Amino acid sequence: MSTLIVVDDLSDWPLSIPGIELVPARSYLTDPVYVGHRATKVFNLCRSYRYQSLGYYVSLLATARGHKPLPGIATIQDLKSQSVIRVASYELEESIRKSFAPLQARKFVLSIYFGRNLARRYDQLSQQLFKLFPAPFLRANFERNDRSGKWYLQGISPLAAGDIPKDHREFVVEESQKYFKGARRSGGRKVSARYDLAILVSPAEAEPPSDEKALHRFQKAAEKAGLRPELIEKDDFRRLGEFDALFLRETTGVNHHTYRFAQKAAAEGMVVVDDPESILKCTNKVFLAELLERNRVSIPRTMIVHRGNKDAVAAGLGLPCILKQPDSSFSRGVVKVDREEELRDTVGALLEKSEMVIAQEFLATPFDWRVGVFDRQPLFACRYYMARHHWQILKRDVNGLKRDEGKVETIPVEHLPEPVLRTALRAANLIGDGLYGVDLKQVGRNVLVIEVNDNPNIDAGVEDRVLKDEIYLRIMRVFLRRIEQRKSLAYP
Repeated sequence: MSTLIVVDDLSDWPLSIPGIELVPARSYLTDPVYVGHRATKVFNLCRSYRYQSLGYYVSLLATARGHKPLPGIATIQDLKSQSVIRVASYELEESIRKSFAPLQARKFVLSIYFGRNLARRYDQLSQQLFKLFPAPFLRANFERNDRSGKWYLQGISPLAAGDIPKDHREFVVEESQKYFKGARRSGGRKVSARYDLAILVSPAEAEPPSDEKALHRFQKAAEKAGLRPELIEKDDFRRLGEFDALFLRETTGVNHHTYRFAQKAAAEGMVVVDDPESILKCTNKVFLAELLERNRVSIPRTMIVHRGNKDAVAAGLGLPCILKQPDSSFSRGVVKVDREEELRDTVGALLEKSEMVIAQEFLATPFDWRVGVFDRQPLFACRYYMARHHWQILKRDVNGLKRDEGKVETIPVEHLPEPVLRTALRAANLIGDGLYGVDLKQVGRNVLVIEVNDNPNIDAGVEDRVLKDEIYLRIMRVFLRRIEQRKSLAYP
């Protein structure tokens, strides 16, 4: 991926970095050579981003050309919005308090260079502001309220390269070099890559889709495939425009930031796994039941339960049976009921949260199949055994915390029973071409789909036990192919 630094005047930028082209703003806007640039990052260091100014049009046309501008138009608008600034001040209240606690002054100006400040004590606040307002150089103005003693963010604006104080320039040069070379964003490694991949994670998540070792292997595979990976988190939402693709490795939900990330990535023309449509389809068990039944994919006897038929569940399915809230996952929101009284109470409680819930016949099996499918091809196959003295793979306590887990056997895909593989692919392909985990039960000769999950687990030493590093490479090669296909359509 080529990189351009765009400035009003070439004399505004005193730094020369190998492989990075310095371009006057008017040339970038008017010279046809820049219209056809492919996979270009544009660092907009113009003096002003005022509406219809040169700086404004640099970011606007960069977006129209399929380039990756920093800042993007959305950030430029946010910098001018007092309501957005007030929200940012509220969100960062604790960091602001800690940063300025010793100060006696009433006002303070913080200079931010790619999320860094000369003084280390302001680094955390600088990084947080850079994530909220991703622009190369920023100047944030703070004021202390005389009555409460609290500090507030009053305004934040772009800082032109030509306006950087002389005693800051050495630091700015150093931080700019680190940022452009990717050292800060990829854990200190210098990665030669054509495209940037964001991997969304949540370090605080108790049961993430991939453990730390697996995430490290994904990053290594991405680099080997020619991608520059970066682990991002919830606070990096405004930075999505810096990347060419998004890989969700945080548990997804529709009323959740993971869905908003997927939506924004798709809207910006990025490759995203899993896409928002797959999340919508897989996270609702009512939709899945209807989809699979309509397409004649074998499933356990199932009822979509509502207030009008809730009293017919026992007669229709028998007892015991399984009740599922529509957005259940990881064995949460899935209940086995043995008695009619228990059935009535549980259905009533579930219908308080959702107009429809799922009821299925109970099928006792020693294990469930999990077939991983990506790009409409089988990726891995596992037997997930039930936890000891339990009917599910995971056994949880009353608080929903995992107490016990059944063993897992990973087998080569080619060793899968043919009906299991065929049924898994049929079910997954009804959803799309994303990354899915299809759960199935085998009862005699019958193979039944339990559900299709987006964003399935891929953990080190479990799902990768057969293919090892190859499973990560296969996923990253698909990302690369899809990115290149998108770029070729944008620039035929």
